[in-house]
Amino acid sequence: MAHLLHIDSSIQGDRSVSRRLTDRAARAWRAAHPGGTVHYRDLGAEPLPHLDQAGGLARMTPPEQHSPAQRESWALTEQLVNEVLRADTVLLGLPLYNFAAPSSVKAWVDHLIAPGLAYDPETQAGLLGDREFIVLATRGGGYAPGTPREGWDHAEPWLPHGLAMTGLQPRFITAELTLAGVNPAMAGLVPLAQESLAAAERAVDELWVPAAAAA
Repeated sequence: MAHLLHIDSSIQGDRSVSRRLTDRAARAWRAAHPGGTVHYRDLGAEPLPHLDQAGGLARMTPPEQHSPAQRESWALTEQLVNEVLRADTVLLGLPLYNFAAPSSVKAWVDHLIAPGLAYDPETQAGLLGDREFIVLATRGGGYAPGTPREGWDHAEPWLPHGLAMTGLQPRFITAELTLAGVNPAMAGLVPLAQESLAAAERAVDELWVPAAAAA
């Protein structure tokens, strides 16, 4: 039975464009996988603990030598890795905050970088790569080539590198200029924002359409 891991990270609630896109994608996935199951994790509402000293050292210490605090952190890491392992498709909403990924997403990635669980410490082979990984990225401004802030998006370039050891390879669908409708200084960019969002929605709708139907 097909299984989807659906992860949101926006703190914007109902105003969030990334949440609207992941919801659209999850509905499309369900339609394409009748009987499939979904596990939902909301990093925006319930963020994971960042790796502190105990959590960091838990990755460098044999499990049988873990302190109680290290054991607790490692148990959470095992849970998060197992959520990915159970999924055929991982769906992540990735808004851009202060030109980078939300810290909650960084914490999720840090937990996944676990020797023996997400990668083989001897061969360095990733153990999570045999699944689809769709990232719905949103940016309040414009960061395309030729724009004044080209290269200021440090979320989308970082994520493939951050997860490289696990074998997860993200496919990005991105909507830009999402603040145009609420920022008066960006009012002239509303048509471009609408075009970008519509393109992202079309890409989402085509994710699990059979090739014959899409032709």
